[in-house]
Amino acid sequence: MNKNIEITEKAQNHIAKTIIKDKAKYFRIVVLGGGCAGFQYKFEFDNNINNDDIILKTEKIKVLIDNSSMELIKGSKIDYVEELIGSSFQISNPQASSSCGCGTSFSI
Repeated sequence: MNKNIEITEKAQNHIAKTIIKDKAKYFRIVVLGGGCAGFQYKFEFDNNINNDDIILKTEKIKVLIDNSSMELIKGSKIDYVEELIGSSFQISNPQASSSCGCGTSFSI
């Protein structure tokens, strides 16, 4: 896959189901400034491709990541985790020097 982003089977299945339910075409991952540790992940569904988007394709889904965000998460593994306290997407980012307890923000 492009830029060595791994999307687990569980994450792909959840994204595929949600795309159908939300009538969206793409799953978008964005890295924003902020959060407890400096950067935070944002996940959303989208129907539009922007000029700076990189498209990651699997057999089930298409994921959009803008160039700037890709530089911050390349080499990452994206998973979908279901726990007693709730379910969420989690990113294991080898570039992150630290992350917060909730797993949605990180620093480099």
